[in-house]
Amino acid sequence: MRRHFGRRTTARLGSATATAVLALVAGLLLPPPQQAAAEEPVPDHCRGGRCADILPPGQNGNATLAEILAHRVLGTRPAHSSDQLGRYEALVHGADGLTDTKLADFFNDASFGVPADQVESVTRPREDVTITRDKKTGVPHIKGTTRYGTEFGAGYAAAQDRLWMMDLFRHIGRGELTPFAGGALANQGLEQQFWPQAPYTEADYEAQIAYIRATHGARGEQAMADAQAYVDGINTYITKAKDGRYFPGEYVLTGHVDAITNAGGIRPFKLTDLIAIASVVGGQFGGGGGGEVQAALSLLAAQRRYGVVEGTRVWESFRQRDDAEAVLTVHDGTAFPYAEKPANPRGTALPDPGSVRPEQLVYDRTGSAGTGAKSPLRVPPFLKPAQGMYDDGVLDPGSLDPKKGMSNALLVSGAHTASGHPIAVFGPQTGYFAPQLLMMQELQGPGISARGVSFAGVGMYVQMGRGQDYAWSATSAAQDITDTYAVELCRDDTHYLHRGACVPMEKLEKRNAWKPSVADSTAEGSYRLQVWRTKYGIVTHRATIGGKPVAYTSLRSTYRHEADSIIGFQLLNDPSYVKDAQSFQQAVHHIGYAFNWFYADSREAAFYNSGSNPVRAPGVDPALPVTATEPYEWQDFDPATNTAAYTPFTAHPRSTGQDYYISWNNRQARRYNTAAFGFGSVHRGDLLDHRVERLVRAGGVTRASLTRAMAEAGVTDLRGEQVLPELLAVLRTEPLTDPRLTTAVQQLEAWSSAGSPRKETSPGSHRYSHPDAVRLMDAWWPLLVEAEFRPGLGAELYDALRASLPVDESPAAHHGPTGAHGGSAFQYGWWGFTDKDLRQVLARPVTDPLARTYCGDGDPKACRAALLATLAQAAAKPATEVYPADGTCAAGDQWCADALVHRPLGGITHPTSHWQNRPTYQQVVEFPTHR
Repeated sequence: MRRHFGRRTTARLGSATATAVLALVAGLLLPPPQQAAAEEPVPDHCRGGRCADILPPGQNGNATLAEILAHRVLGTRPAHSSDQLGRYEALVHGADGLTDTKLADFFNDASFGVPADQVESVTRPREDVTITRDKKTGVPHIKGTTRYGTEFGAGYAAAQDRLWMMDLFRHIGRGELTPFAGGALANQGLEQQFWPQAPYTEADYEAQIAYIRATHGARGEQAMADAQAYVDGINTYITKAKDGRYFPGEYVLTGHVDAITNAGGIRPFKLTDLIAIASVVGGQFGGGGGGEVQAALSLLAAQRRYGVVEGTRVWESFRQRDDAEAVLTVHDGTAFPYAEKPANPRGTALPDPGSVRPEQLVYDRTGSAGTGAKSPLRVPPFLKPAQGMYDDGVLDPGSLDPKKGMSNALLVSGAHTASGHPIAVFGPQTGYFAPQLLMMQELQGPGISARGVSFAGVGMYVQMGRGQDYAWSATSAAQDITDTYAVELCRDDTHYLHRGACVPMEKLEKRNAWKPSVADSTAEGSYRLQVWRTKYGIVTHRATIGGKPVAYTSLRSTYRHEADSIIGFQLLNDPSYVKDAQSFQQAVHHIGYAFNWFYADSREAAFYNSGSNPVRAPGVDPALPVTATEPYEWQDFDPATNTAAYTPFTAHPRSTGQDYYISWNNRQARRYNTAAFGFGSVHRGDLLDHRVERLVRAGGVTRASLTRAMAEAGVTDLRGEQVLPELLAVLRTEPLTDPRLTTAVQQLEAWSSAGSPRKETSPGSHRYSHPDAVRLMDAWWPLLVEAEFRPGLGAELYDALRASLPVDESPAAHHGPTGAHGGSAFQYGWWGFTDKDLRQVLARPVTDPLARTYCGDGDPKACRAALLATLAQAAAKPATEVYPADGTCAAGDQWCADALVHRPLGGITHPTSHWQNRPTYQQVVEFPTHR
C-alpha cells in the first residue's frame, strides 16, 4: 500500500522511547530552504511538455536519522523520495487510453528551468552557482555563472540527494564495503562481484587521471577540473551537513557517527573515489564479452557427443553468431563486420577435459559471516532494519547484478509522425533501488546546457537526457570488448610466460574486517580477497592444455580506462559541440563503454554503437579463449597502459534517418557479432520491433502512440507472444482427449489471443486477467525446454549450454541473471532455440536452422507427446510451488511474485508495484524547433 508520497516526516513517533530518540536527533532534520526565487530562462526548444521524463521512486535519496526512524515506525517518507513511483506505476493501465495531453499524468515536464510559481527552494552554496528545486519533483536545477561554480553545484546537489549511496559505491569499487557497511553476506558478495573486475591500487586510479590529462589535451584538462569542482561541492556539503546534523542517518546506523555527541566523521571524497565509482558503473552497465571459458566447455561437450566436426556444427548453431532471423537496430541491410568467426581459426586455446577450475577469490574467512551465526541486536526495535532491507547490513542480497542494466529505445523519424518531427521514447533500465542509482539534474553554465540523469557520484555531466534542441539515451550493448587469454605457467603457479620471459604475476589483495553496528547484527569477522594480475588481465581460471598448466585471464579493453569516457559525456553536454546527428555520433564515439546511443532533434533521429572495440589479430576467434603469445595479441597492444588499436568510427554500427529504430539490448546490425548466446529468432527486442513497425506502416505516429507501444511491450510475456503459437500448433496436430489438458490448452489459447499480457484486471486488483494461463506458462516453460532438448543433446551438453545461457528469465523467476522482483525480464532464455526447433518439427521455413531437430528427435508425434507430458506436469503444479514465498510475497501470490521491489540501499523502503519491463528512467521527446 502506498502511503504519504511526497510528505516530509514531521509527526511524532508513537512511543515514549521513540519520542525521546527523535528529540535527541532533532538536529538531523534537513535545514529550511532559503527564500525562493525564479531562475532566468535559458534557450529551450522543447517547452510545453513536449519533452518529458520520469524516475521512480523519486529524486530525494537522502534521509536523516529522524526521517528513517519515523519511516520505520509510522511509514512516512521524506519529501520527493517516492513522489514519482505512483505515476510510473499508473502507466500500466493508463496507457490504454493515452493521448499526448494525458502524458503529463505519467511523466514530468522536462523543460529547462523552474517557473516562478513552482520554485520550492533555492540554495547558493557559492556566489557563482544557484541550485533551484521545483515543488513537484524536487529536481535540482543548477545554474552557474562560472564553469567551476556549475560543477561545484552539481557535486553539492549530488551530495544533498545521494551522499550515502555515493559513499557505498566508492567503497564497493575499492573492495572495502564490509569495513564500511558491515559484514553482511550481501556486502561481501558485492565486494567479491565488483572488485575483481577492477582491482585497482591507488596508483592505478591516479594513472587513469594522468592518462586523461595527457591524452585528451584541453578537453582532458577541463574534464579533470570539472571533476575536482564536483568533488569540492560534495565535500562542502559533507562539512555543512555534519556540522548542522542533517547528514544521512545511515552513518549513525552503521556506527560512523554518534547520534548524541555527533562524534565521528564522513570521509571526504577525492578524485580517485570518482574513478572507483566509475569502475562499478562501467562494469555493471557498459561491459561486453567474457564467458569464453564456459563457451569452450560447451564446445568440448558438443565435440565429445557428436565428434569434432559435427559437434562444432551443433555448437555453432546454438552460438548463433549472426543469425539471419535476429531482430536488428539497423534494419536497412547495412553490415558492420566485427568479431566474426574466422575461416581458419588460429591460436584457439581449448582446455584439457576436466582440467578447468575457477580461481579462488576468498581466503582466511573468520567470524559469523562465514558461519551464518548472528550476534543479538542491542538496539530498540524501531532501529532494526526495515522490512525488505537485508537484516545483516545495509544492502539487499543480490541487489546488484552484472547482467542487469537492460534498457530500451523506440524512435520514429519525422516522415512517419503526425507532426513531421522525430519522436523518441527511451531510457536506461538500471534496476529498482531505494534510492535509484541515477539522479536527475539540470546543469546550466559556461559550455554546459543539459537536463537528465547521471549515476550518483559521477554526475559532473548529464549522462542521458536532453540539451537545448536535442535528446539522447543509451542501452547496454553486447559487442565483445573482453577476451580470454591462456597464459602458460612457468616455474610455479604465480609465474607465466610473457613474450618469451618467465615473469611473476602481480598479487592484489584486500583484507577486510568488520565489527557489529546498529545496522549489522553479525559478529565481528574478517576475510581476504586475492586476485592475480598479468599483462593479459586478471586470472579467472586454472587449467591444462596438452598437459601443460595455464591460467585463463580476462582482458577488457576498458580496463584501466573506465574514466576515459568522461570526454564523450562532456561533449554531449556542450551545446557548441552537439548540433546535429553527425556531431552527436562523433561525441559518443569518445565513450569506450559498450553502449547503443540514440539521438533525436526536430529534424533527425540517429543511432551509434560506442565501445573500445579492439582490433584482433587475423585468424583469432573472439568467442573462445586465445593463446597468450604475441601473434594472437590485440594489434598494437601495449600491456603497460592496456591500450591497443581500436576499430575506427566508420566500422561502428551507425545510422541516421532510418524509418524507425528499436533497441532492447538486441543485435545492432548484420555481421556485428555479440559476445553472448541467445541472439536468434526470438528476442525481447521483437516485442518492440513488431509494434513500432505497425505504427510506422500506419503513419501519423504520436508521442502517445509510441509510448503505448513501449508500455504494452512492457507487460507482455515474450514466450506467450512469440513461441506459444508454435507450441499450440504442435499440440493441435491431433485432437486432445484428456479433459485436464484440453482445459489447459484452451486457457493458453485464450491468453495468446489476448496478446499474452501479465497485467491486472483493474488497477489495484492484484489479479492477472489470465492467471491460470500465466501460471501454466511459468510452470511449463522450464519443463518443456528440458524435455525438448535434453534427450537429444545429452545431459552434459545440455547443462553446459545452460551455463552459457539460462533457460528462462520470467518476471517471477527467483533465479537467473536478474533474480526476483528486478523488473527486467526475457533478455536471457532459450526462446529462440525453442522457436527454431518447433518450426523445424512443423516443417515451416527456418533460416539458419539448428544443426539438428531436437523435440521428439524430429518426430512430430513424439514431440507432441513430450510437450503434453510436461504440460500435464505444469497443470498439476500448484501456484504455491510455481510462486514460492519470499521476503516480500506469500506463497502462491502470482501478482506479487512478478512485482517490482525497490531494493534498499539505505534506510528508506518503498511500496511494491506492478511489474513493468520498462526503463527506470525514461524520456518522451518531440522537438518542434532547432537552433
